[in-house]
Amino acid sequence: MSLQTEARPPAAGAVKVRHRREDGRDRVVMGSAHVVLAIWAIIVILPMLWTLMSSFKTNTAIFSSPFALPTGVNLDNFVTAWTQHGIGGYFVNTVLVVGGALFLVMLLGAMCSYILARYEFPGRRGIYYMMLAGLTFPVFLAIVPLFFVMENLGIRNTLPGLIVVYVAFALPFTVFFLYAFFRSLPVEMSEAAQVDGAGHWRTFFSVMLPMAVPGMASVAIFNFLGLWNQYLLPVALNTNRDNWVLSQGIASFVSSAGYRTDYGAMFAAVVITVIPVLVIYVIFQRRLQGSVAQGTMK
Repeated sequence: MSLQTEARPPAAGAVKVRHRREDGRDRVVMGSAHVVLAIWAIIVILPMLWTLMSSFKTNTAIFSSPFALPTGVNLDNFVTAWTQHGIGGYFVNTVLVVGGALFLVMLLGAMCSYILARYEFPGRRGIYYMMLAGLTFPVFLAIVPLFFVMENLGIRNTLPGLIVVYVAFALPFTVFFLYAFFRSLPVEMSEAAQVDGAGHWRTFFSVMLPMAVPGMASVAIFNFLGLWNQYLLPVALNTNRDNWVLSQGIASFVSSAGYRTDYGAMFAAVVITVIPVLVIYVIFQRRLQGSVAQGTMK
Protein backbone atom coordinates (compact mmCIF):
# COMPACT_ATOMS: atom_id res chain seq x y z
CA MET A 1 0.00 0.00 0.00
CA SER A 2 1.61 3.28 -1.08
CA LEU A 3 1.79 6.14 1.42
CA GLN A 4 2.51 8.77 -1.25
CA THR A 5 -0.29 11.17 -2.03
CA GLU A 6 -0.73 12.91 -5.30
CA ALA A 7 -0.04 16.67 -5.17
CA ARG A 8 -3.15 18.65 -5.88
CA PRO A 9 -3.04 21.93 -7.79
CA PRO A 10 -4.07 25.02 -5.83
CA ALA A 11 -7.67 26.03 -6.03
CA ALA A 12 -8.70 28.56 -8.64
CA GLY A 13 -9.80 31.00 -5.95
CA ALA A 14 -6.39 30.89 -4.26
CA VAL A 15 -4.66 31.56 -7.59
CA LYS A 16 -6.87 34.60 -8.23
CA VAL A 17 -6.20 35.99 -4.75
CA ARG A 18 -2.46 35.56 -5.27
CA HIS A 19 -2.56 37.33 -8.64
CA ARG A 20 -4.54 40.17 -7.11
CA ARG A 21 -1.97 40.60 -4.36
CA GLU A 22 0.90 40.60 -6.86
CA ASP A 23 -0.92 43.09 -9.07
CA GLY A 24 -1.55 45.31 -6.05
CA ARG A 25 2.12 45.23 -5.08
CA ASP A 26 3.20 45.98 -8.64
CA ARG A 27 0.87 48.95 -8.77
CA VAL A 28 2.24 50.31 -5.50
CA VAL A 29 5.83 49.93 -6.71
CA MET A 30 5.07 51.52 -10.08
CA GLY A 31 3.13 54.34 -8.47
CA SER A 32 5.95 55.06 -6.02
CA ALA A 33 8.51 54.98 -8.83
CA HIS A 34 6.48 57.43 -10.90
CA VAL A 35 6.12 59.79 -7.94
CA VAL A 36 9.86 59.74 -7.26
CA LEU A 37 10.67 60.29 -10.95
CA ALA A 38 8.17 63.15 -11.15
CA ILE A 39 9.73 64.86 -8.11
CA TRP A 40 13.21 64.36 -9.55
CA ALA A 41 12.11 65.78 -12.92
CA ILE A 42 10.67 68.85 -11.20
CA ILE A 43 13.91 69.36 -9.24
CA VAL A 44 15.94 69.21 -12.46
CA ILE A 45 13.63 71.06 -14.86
CA LEU A 46 12.59 74.03 -12.69
CA PRO A 47 16.14 75.45 -12.25
CA MET A 48 16.74 75.07 -15.98
CA LEU A 49 13.51 76.91 -16.82
CA TRP A 50 14.34 79.64 -14.31
CA THR A 51 17.80 80.05 -15.82
CA LEU A 52 16.31 80.26 -19.31
CA MET A 53 13.78 82.91 -18.23
CA SER A 54 16.42 84.92 -16.40
CA SER A 55 18.65 84.97 -19.48
CA PHE A 56 16.10 87.26 -21.18
CA LYS A 57 15.86 89.72 -18.26
CA THR A 58 17.90 92.62 -17.02
CA ASN A 59 19.51 92.70 -13.59
CA THR A 60 16.72 94.94 -12.32
CA ALA A 61 14.01 92.57 -13.54
CA ILE A 62 15.81 89.55 -12.08
CA PHE A 63 15.96 91.07 -8.59
CA SER A 64 12.53 92.76 -8.64
CA SER A 65 10.56 89.76 -9.98
CA PRO A 66 12.82 86.70 -10.12
CA PHE A 67 10.04 84.20 -10.87
CA ALA A 68 8.05 86.33 -13.32
CA LEU A 69 8.06 85.61 -17.03
CA PRO A 70 10.22 87.88 -19.21
CA THR A 71 8.38 90.68 -20.94
CA GLY A 72 9.81 89.68 -24.32
CA VAL A 73 12.54 87.80 -26.14
CA ASN A 74 15.53 90.05 -25.58
CA LEU A 75 18.81 88.67 -26.94
CA ASP A 76 20.99 91.50 -25.60
CA ASN A 77 22.28 89.31 -22.77
CA PHE A 78 23.40 86.64 -25.23
CA VAL A 79 25.18 89.21 -27.40
CA THR A 80 26.84 90.75 -24.35
CA ALA A 81 27.97 87.38 -23.02
CA TRP A 82 29.26 86.26 -26.41
CA THR A 83 31.20 89.43 -27.25
CA GLN A 84 32.01 91.53 -24.18
CA HIS A 85 32.55 88.67 -21.74
CA GLY A 86 34.41 86.47 -24.23
CA ILE A 87 32.04 83.50 -24.15
CA GLY A 88 32.42 83.17 -27.93
CA GLY A 89 36.16 82.56 -27.64
CA TYR A 90 35.71 80.22 -24.69
CA PHE A 91 33.09 78.31 -26.66
CA VAL A 92 35.50 77.81 -29.57
CA ASN A 93 38.25 76.67 -27.18
CA THR A 94 35.89 74.20 -25.55
CA VAL A 95 34.81 72.77 -28.90
CA LEU A 96 38.44 72.34 -29.97
CA VAL A 97 39.54 70.73 -26.71
CA VAL A 98 36.53 68.47 -26.24
CA GLY A 99 36.37 67.54 -29.92
CA GLY A 100 40.08 66.68 -30.11
CA ALA A 101 40.05 64.79 -26.82
CA LEU A 102 36.88 62.90 -27.73
CA PHE A 103 38.30 61.80 -31.09
CA LEU A 104 41.57 60.59 -29.56
CA VAL A 105 40.02 58.87 -26.56
CA MET A 106 37.48 57.03 -28.70
CA LEU A 107 40.14 55.88 -31.17
CA LEU A 108 42.70 54.85 -28.56
CA GLY A 109 40.06 53.41 -26.22
CA ALA A 110 38.51 51.27 -28.97
CA MET A 111 41.89 49.95 -30.08
CA CYS A 112 43.04 49.23 -26.53
CA SER A 113 39.82 47.55 -25.46
CA TYR A 114 39.72 45.46 -28.65
CA ILE A 115 43.25 44.15 -28.08
CA LEU A 116 42.58 43.40 -24.42
CA ALA A 117 39.28 41.67 -25.20
CA ARG A 118 40.19 39.58 -28.24
CA TYR A 119 43.91 38.71 -27.93
CA GLU A 120 45.77 36.59 -25.41
CA PHE A 121 49.24 37.81 -24.43
CA PRO A 122 51.30 38.04 -21.23
CA GLY A 123 50.28 40.94 -19.00
CA ARG A 124 46.86 41.39 -20.58
CA ARG A 125 44.97 41.14 -17.30
CA GLY A 126 47.49 43.38 -15.56
CA ILE A 127 46.96 46.14 -18.13
CA TYR A 128 43.19 45.78 -17.85
CA TYR A 129 43.28 45.99 -14.05
CA MET A 130 45.51 49.05 -14.24
CA MET A 131 42.90 50.66 -16.45
CA LEU A 132 40.25 49.81 -13.89
CA ALA A 133 42.43 51.30 -11.15
CA GLY A 134 42.39 54.56 -13.08
CA LEU A 135 38.64 54.77 -12.50
CA THR A 136 39.15 54.82 -8.74
CA PHE A 137 41.86 57.50 -8.77
CA PRO A 138 40.50 60.89 -7.62
CA VAL A 139 41.22 63.70 -10.05
CA PHE A 140 42.25 66.24 -7.41
CA LEU A 141 45.09 63.99 -6.19
CA ALA A 142 46.78 64.26 -9.60
CA ILE A 143 46.58 68.04 -9.93
CA VAL A 144 49.97 68.85 -8.39
CA PRO A 145 51.94 66.12 -10.24
CA LEU A 146 50.20 67.03 -13.49
CA PHE A 147 51.04 70.69 -12.96
CA PHE A 148 54.78 70.01 -12.72
CA VAL A 149 54.81 67.41 -15.51
CA MET A 150 53.04 69.75 -17.92
CA GLU A 151 55.23 72.65 -16.84
CA ASN A 152 58.40 70.64 -17.55
CA LEU A 153 57.05 69.50 -20.92
CA GLY A 154 56.07 73.06 -21.84
CA ILE A 155 52.42 72.23 -22.53
CA ARG A 156 50.78 73.91 -19.54
CA ASN A 157 48.39 76.75 -20.44
CA THR A 158 47.99 75.30 -23.93
CA LEU A 159 45.01 73.67 -25.61
CA PRO A 160 47.02 70.59 -26.76
CA GLY A 161 48.17 70.04 -23.18
CA LEU A 162 44.59 70.18 -21.96
CA ILE A 163 43.57 67.69 -24.67
CA VAL A 164 46.25 65.24 -23.50
CA VAL A 165 45.03 65.49 -19.90
CA TYR A 166 41.41 64.98 -20.93
CA VAL A 167 42.36 61.89 -22.92
CA ALA A 168 44.30 60.44 -20.00
CA PHE A 169 41.40 60.80 -17.58
CA ALA A 170 38.70 59.60 -20.00
CA LEU A 171 40.62 56.59 -21.32
CA PRO A 172 40.06 54.19 -18.35
CA PHE A 173 36.28 54.54 -18.50
CA THR A 174 36.30 54.11 -22.29
CA VAL A 175 38.35 50.92 -22.09
CA PHE A 176 36.22 49.56 -19.26
CA PHE A 177 32.99 50.22 -21.20
CA LEU A 178 34.13 48.91 -24.58
CA TYR A 179 36.02 45.90 -23.22
CA ALA A 180 32.82 44.02 -22.38
CA PHE A 181 31.23 45.15 -25.64
CA PHE A 182 34.06 43.78 -27.81
CA ARG A 183 34.05 40.51 -25.87
CA SER A 184 30.36 40.06 -26.67
CA LEU A 185 30.91 40.34 -30.44
CA PRO A 186 30.93 37.03 -32.35
CA VAL A 187 34.39 35.58 -32.95
CA GLU A 188 33.25 34.08 -36.26
CA MET A 189 33.18 37.53 -37.88
CA SER A 190 36.86 38.23 -37.23
CA GLU A 191 37.81 34.68 -38.23
CA ALA A 192 35.90 35.00 -41.50
CA ALA A 193 37.68 38.29 -42.24
CA GLN A 194 41.06 36.69 -41.60
CA VAL A 195 40.16 33.75 -43.85
CA ASP A 196 39.36 36.25 -46.63
CA GLY A 197 42.87 37.67 -46.25
CA ALA A 198 42.22 40.69 -44.02
CA GLY A 199 44.99 41.61 -41.63
CA HIS A 200 44.61 42.73 -38.03
CA TRP A 201 44.17 46.42 -38.90
CA ARG A 202 41.69 45.70 -41.70
CA THR A 203 39.72 43.32 -39.49
CA PHE A 204 39.46 45.91 -36.74
CA PHE A 205 38.55 48.98 -38.81
CA SER A 206 36.39 47.27 -41.46
CA VAL A 207 34.65 44.51 -39.51
CA MET A 208 34.80 44.79 -35.73
CA LEU A 209 34.67 48.57 -35.27
CA PRO A 210 31.46 49.03 -37.33
CA MET A 211 29.82 46.28 -35.26
CA ALA A 212 30.73 48.19 -32.09
CA VAL A 213 29.10 51.46 -33.22
CA PRO A 214 26.24 51.26 -30.65
CA GLY A 215 28.70 50.88 -27.79
CA MET A 216 30.95 53.57 -29.24
CA ALA A 217 28.01 55.98 -29.44
CA SER A 218 27.07 55.35 -25.82
CA VAL A 219 30.55 55.87 -24.40
CA ALA A 220 31.04 58.90 -26.67
CA ILE A 221 27.99 60.58 -25.14
CA PHE A 222 29.18 59.89 -21.59
CA ASN A 223 32.67 61.15 -22.40
CA PHE A 224 31.30 64.25 -24.08
CA LEU A 225 29.21 65.15 -21.05
CA GLY A 226 32.12 64.63 -18.67
CA LEU A 227 34.64 66.57 -20.76
CA TRP A 228 32.29 69.42 -21.66
CA ASN A 229 31.46 70.07 -18.00
CA GLN A 230 35.05 69.65 -16.75
CA TYR A 231 36.07 72.43 -14.38
CA LEU A 232 38.82 71.35 -11.98
CA LEU A 233 41.44 70.39 -14.58
CA PRO A 234 41.15 73.59 -16.68
CA VAL A 235 41.19 75.83 -13.61
CA ALA A 236 44.36 74.23 -12.23
CA LEU A 237 46.25 73.61 -15.47
CA ASN A 238 45.04 76.34 -17.83
CA THR A 239 45.43 79.78 -16.28
CA ASN A 240 46.01 81.62 -19.57
CA ARG A 241 42.80 83.58 -20.21
CA ASP A 242 43.14 83.27 -23.97
CA ASN A 243 42.85 79.48 -23.64
CA TRP A 244 40.01 79.37 -21.14
CA VAL A 245 37.07 77.01 -21.64
CA LEU A 246 33.39 77.68 -20.93
CA SER A 247 33.43 76.51 -17.32
CA GLN A 248 36.18 79.01 -16.51
CA GLY A 249 34.43 81.78 -18.40
CA ILE A 250 31.18 81.34 -16.50
CA ALA A 251 33.00 81.23 -13.17
CA SER A 252 34.74 84.50 -14.03
CA PHE A 253 31.41 86.37 -14.06
CA VAL A 254 31.30 86.34 -10.26
CA SER A 255 34.98 86.12 -9.37
CA SER A 256 36.07 89.09 -11.47
CA ALA A 257 33.04 91.39 -11.26
CA GLY A 258 32.37 91.32 -7.53
CA TYR A 259 29.14 93.10 -6.65
CA ARG A 260 28.65 94.35 -10.22
CA THR A 261 27.93 90.97 -11.74
CA ASP A 262 25.88 91.02 -14.93
CA TYR A 263 23.50 88.22 -13.96
CA GLY A 264 21.52 88.41 -17.17
CA ALA A 265 24.64 87.82 -19.26
CA MET A 266 25.76 85.11 -16.83
CA PHE A 267 22.49 83.21 -17.23
CA ALA A 268 22.76 83.64 -20.99
CA ALA A 269 26.26 82.14 -20.86
CA VAL A 270 24.90 79.17 -18.91
CA VAL A 271 22.22 78.64 -21.56
CA ILE A 272 24.88 78.77 -24.29
CA THR A 273 26.83 76.13 -22.39
CA VAL A 274 23.84 73.82 -21.91
CA ILE A 275 22.46 73.99 -25.48
CA PRO A 276 25.20 71.84 -27.14
CA VAL A 277 24.77 69.15 -24.48
CA LEU A 278 21.01 69.00 -25.05
CA VAL A 279 21.44 68.93 -28.83
CA ILE A 280 23.96 66.08 -28.67
CA TYR A 281 21.74 64.10 -26.32
CA VAL A 282 18.61 64.59 -28.43
CA ILE A 283 20.45 63.53 -31.59
CA PHE A 284 21.97 60.39 -30.07
CA GLN A 285 19.16 59.51 -27.64
CA ARG A 286 17.79 56.64 -29.71
CA ARG A 287 21.29 55.36 -30.36
CA LEU A 288 21.98 55.37 -26.63
CA GLN A 289 18.74 53.59 -25.76
CA GLY A 290 19.30 51.02 -28.51
CA SER A 291 22.82 50.25 -27.33
CA VAL A 292 21.69 49.83 -23.73
CA ALA A 293 18.89 47.49 -24.82
CA GLN A 294 21.31 45.55 -27.01
CA GLY A 295 23.74 45.20 -24.14
CA THR A 296 21.06 43.85 -21.81
CA MET A 297 19.88 41.34 -24.42
CA LYS A 298 23.39 40.01 -24.81
